[in-house]
Amino acid sequence: MSMYTLLHNNPEPTMEEIENAFQGNLCRCTGYRPILEGYRTFAKDGGGCCGQKAKDQSCCMNSTKEQSLPVSSVLFNPAEFQPLDPTQEPIFPPELLISKNIPLKQLCFKGERVTWIQPSDLNELLALKAQYPEAKLVVGNTEVGIEMKQKNMLYPVIIAPAKIPELTSVRLTEEGISFGAACSLTCVEEVLSKAVTERPYYQTQVFQAILEQLRWFAGQQIRNVAAIGGNIMTASPISDLNPVLLASGSRLTFISNEGKRTIQMDDTFFTGYRKTLVKPQEILLSVEIPYTRKLEYFSAFKQASRREDDIAIVTCGMRVKFKEGSHQVEDVQLSYGGMAPKTVLAKRTCKELTGREWNEQLLREACLLLADEMSLCPEAPGGMVEFRRTLTLSFFFKFYLTVLQKLFVDLNTNDFNLGDHVPVKHRSATELFHKDSPSSIQLFQEVPKGQSPEDMVGRPLMHVSAAKQVCGEAVYCDDLPCFENELFLALVTSTKAHAKLVSIDTTEAQCMPGFVCFVSAQDIPGENITGVFHDETVFAKDVVECVGHIVGGVVADTKEHAQRAAKAVKITYEELTPIIITIQEAIEKQSFYGTPKKIEKGNVQHGFKEADHIVEGEIHIGGQEHFYLETNCAIAVPKGEDGEMELFVSTQNPREAQSFVAGALGVPFNRIVVRVKRLGGGFGGKESRSNLFSTVVAVAAHKTRRPIRCMLDRDEDMLITGGRHPFLGRYKVGFMKNGRVVALEVTHYSNAGSCQDLSHAVMDRSLFHADNTYKIPNIRVVGYVCKTNLPSNTAFRGFGGPQGMLIAECWMNDIAVTCGLPAEEVRKLNLYEEGDLTHFNQRLEEFTLQRCWEECLMSSRFHQRKKQIEEFNRQQRWKKRGLAIIPTKFGISFTFTVLNQAGALVHVYTDGSVLLTHGGTEMGQGLHTKMIQVASRALGIPTSKIHISETSTNTVPNTSPTAASVSSDLNGMAIYNACQTILQRLEPFKASKPKGSWEDWVNAAYEDRVSLSATGFYKTPDIGYSFEKNEGSPYSYFSYGVACSEVEIDCLTGDHKNLRTDIVMDVGTSLNPAIDIGQIEGAFVQGLGLFTLEELRYSPEGNLYTQGPGSYKIPAFGDISTEFNVSLLRDHPNSKAIYSSKAVGEPPLFLSASIFFAIKDAIATARAESGLTGLFRLDSPATPERIRNACVDDFTKLCPPAEPGTFKPWNVRV
Repeated sequence: MSMYTLLHNNPEPTMEEIENAFQGNLCRCTGYRPILEGYRTFAKDGGGCCGQKAKDQSCCMNSTKEQSLPVSSVLFNPAEFQPLDPTQEPIFPPELLISKNIPLKQLCFKGERVTWIQPSDLNELLALKAQYPEAKLVVGNTEVGIEMKQKNMLYPVIIAPAKIPELTSVRLTEEGISFGAACSLTCVEEVLSKAVTERPYYQTQVFQAILEQLRWFAGQQIRNVAAIGGNIMTASPISDLNPVLLASGSRLTFISNEGKRTIQMDDTFFTGYRKTLVKPQEILLSVEIPYTRKLEYFSAFKQASRREDDIAIVTCGMRVKFKEGSHQVEDVQLSYGGMAPKTVLAKRTCKELTGREWNEQLLREACLLLADEMSLCPEAPGGMVEFRRTLTLSFFFKFYLTVLQKLFVDLNTNDFNLGDHVPVKHRSATELFHKDSPSSIQLFQEVPKGQSPEDMVGRPLMHVSAAKQVCGEAVYCDDLPCFENELFLALVTSTKAHAKLVSIDTTEAQCMPGFVCFVSAQDIPGENITGVFHDETVFAKDVVECVGHIVGGVVADTKEHAQRAAKAVKITYEELTPIIITIQEAIEKQSFYGTPKKIEKGNVQHGFKEADHIVEGEIHIGGQEHFYLETNCAIAVPKGEDGEMELFVSTQNPREAQSFVAGALGVPFNRIVVRVKRLGGGFGGKESRSNLFSTVVAVAAHKTRRPIRCMLDRDEDMLITGGRHPFLGRYKVGFMKNGRVVALEVTHYSNAGSCQDLSHAVMDRSLFHADNTYKIPNIRVVGYVCKTNLPSNTAFRGFGGPQGMLIAECWMNDIAVTCGLPAEEVRKLNLYEEGDLTHFNQRLEEFTLQRCWEECLMSSRFHQRKKQIEEFNRQQRWKKRGLAIIPTKFGISFTFTVLNQAGALVHVYTDGSVLLTHGGTEMGQGLHTKMIQVASRALGIPTSKIHISETSTNTVPNTSPTAASVSSDLNGMAIYNACQTILQRLEPFKASKPKGSWEDWVNAAYEDRVSLSATGFYKTPDIGYSFEKNEGSPYSYFSYGVACSEVEIDCLTGDHKNLRTDIVMDVGTSLNPAIDIGQIEGAFVQGLGLFTLEELRYSPEGNLYTQGPGSYKIPAFGDISTEFNVSLLRDHPNSKAIYSSKAVGEPPLFLSASIFFAIKDAIATARAESGLTGLFRLDSPATPERIRNACVDDFTKLCPPAEPGTFKPWNVRV
């Protein structure tokens, strides 16, 4: 819809306009590149596979590499696209076009609790505000809507003034530009942009600052509806615009029935948290933004966790006016957001700077004054205290240099002791963020020339549901039509992390409209104990063990009524001790599940004695929210007899959903049918946790004997379901002077949460991947699974592997620094070779990592670019670049051996069409598409004849979860097996009529009463492992890959941008290059979020602060590498999987650690400028806060952290 809107308004947009249109859009699976690549076909400046950037031999079109099969870069053919024809657009309803000429009439809508009124003119608005002085005025509803949803605020009267001319008019005045308070931010942007081009530069500095802030203000969709007046009147302490308006002295006009008044925004306007001096009956009529004068300079800055569509951590507006012909300060205003409960002016600092000369002495004193005046208590809400304080100084330094540059030009003289202007090395501090249009190359091996055109294996076949998905026609769980008599469920969850349930009072809830019943543990006819290890409850009965523990559910006639009644349920608690939230607390209290796992090989103590150097270190790796776009959803339909029930569930694990529900209802598995059409993303989050949720829905359906539907809201889903395990890694590594590792001792701690779930298996994989790709002769790895009072953490793409490998790369990095050697040389020196044994004694066969490494070095031009980066860093003080190349080795199989099996069912109909069913679920990853390709080749028929409808427990029983990256391997082989059975049955008919068609053979078999239905089965051979003996093969094979990434950091703010990434990935002989490359890119960007951006924040009491996209930030379009190149390793088939392919879902994710270590490389260069060399700790994710705090300089030294233990922090690292 964003692209449609853009094309409707501008049929020939630029790539920059296309990117801007997507600022408010998020995607969790694609990696964004294919979206931009597809839409590039509309751009007037977009062309070629790499956007016409690679004019040299690095362009794929100029490739002259020799290989046995040609390499292709074409994943789709734009010529097949339907051309954009504006004449075929739907006609806009004429009655709506002429409606703007019809006089407005007041509109009034009355709901159960809220009255919404749209007045027809200003007088009517003023009368309504006098009648309802506490009424909220809403234009875009971007703030009030959130308050009502997330904060349970209720506003009985809402007034919508967006149609009133006086509030939407724009006027040019002698002093500036006046905007009606209801003008949208897009309108403000357009008007100011025009003014900047038409008016003298010196007059428009405030306008330019506002435009820079609007550039990063929410997304285009929000700016189209949000009003400038709303931004002021909500009085947010982290507003992007209020510091600008305050520092500029913008004038606000208010009106009421009592009259009109105009005030200048100053430090008295905001009186407290979200409070202003505006009277209840007044409305904001207009905002006048002033012109700047000669020798008056203005800048605005903002730092957020994510550059696009994110709220500010600290924001500011800064203005200085100099006396005529001098660099003596006549007036200065420094305004900050994010440093207090309201937008504030640094009054003391401004007073001290007035009358001073603009020089380094002023800079030093200003920083001392700001460090004192803009202080924060260590437990300040929002946390990040040192970072926020440092930003106030960093922003002023940027402002100081920017003004110095402009002042030097404007005064055009050296008589005022301005020094040597701004040194070249410092000028990057004044540059605004700029990102080039993205470009990319995708290389894959074409199919052999003799391959049949109907054989789609190895071809970039489009995802079979792609067209339905982009058109919004694909049916997901909650899209199913309502059943007759259907009811809705809302969950009631614990607000305490560890407490005894004293009472549950539903009295108030029962009085709510639409209330049907309350469901709890006493309504379960079977077992309340459930879970992977049978150590958790469907409903909490006596004790709650985390915030978000499900206590019960309210059933009502609508979702809204159910949610409102659920909030009215009153629970009385008796708090228990201890409350364990963090890994550190679990270690101190020895709170672990079971005994630690251990893998040991060689003689570790002997290895340490031989080592030239020994380094010890520690890293904490934060958790990650799955953030699948479709939250958990389930519909349970009682069938009315024999305890039968049908469930439609968004789950990766239908068999477990079936077993959990059967256990709770006390019926055999054969009475429960679970059906899955498709999932809107899973990533492991719907492997086990979704099944607890669907069990709750089934119990409610059993009690009411009516269909029950429940789809979680985003905040509920994030609160309840858990995510990727946070890890703490402690290591001790011994190595020789040349960097060769001789001994390693590593301990992994994971934060499992309040039940075991899949945490032991996650820990197992982390231990198996503790070596990453390095041969270590003497090694001991130990893993502790920590029991805490958090919602249970669970499976997440990579399943412990990324955590184990990141810890490995940390000690590898430390080795390079200690030895004074390039990190890439130390990594290369320690790489495994063909035939080596891992630390768990599995032999590495068909080992392609060395090839991936060399090809990545070559394709990325690593060594040439490293020299260029070194030169860049010598010339820049406040911007630094870093480069890193990182390998990965990922084991393929479930480590729980029994799960390595799959079934399939193939029906052939007499018209020749084939209905295919297998045990895997489609969650956007393209599994069904690949399985259709497998069946197509196996049966020798076109893919158009094959259809997959759904996954269900009554067609293929006892399915393994769609997880561990093995679904194509397992289900593909099962389908192949079933197809071979069909082919064997058809063989006599093919022999009797060799020139017949597929339909001829099928009908002949039918007429001969031969079964045209077959089951298939497959189990992975030769796998299994014993921790006790450290022998066996936990994995069928390994997938390998290497990535090289380059980044640039802003040492003053901690911001970074990803400049380039080159990936070489071994996927064997790709079943579908388009899907495989999409999986690689999607995994990489999800890993990018894990290692640099996404941060779950908890209170010390275990409350999750980050419960939605407003506070939890996944990567956006602007976060991907500007240059993003992916190459599939050619000429290396895999003998262990279907049609020589390899798994691709999880293995590429860790490659995004190349971004993390490129950032660390850049930080190390920055620290060296401050005289700091040697080892330093950088925890994951490498957020702007951690990057800035690690770039130690004079500014950070003015903002030291408080002594730990002397205060209670706002948030804790779990």
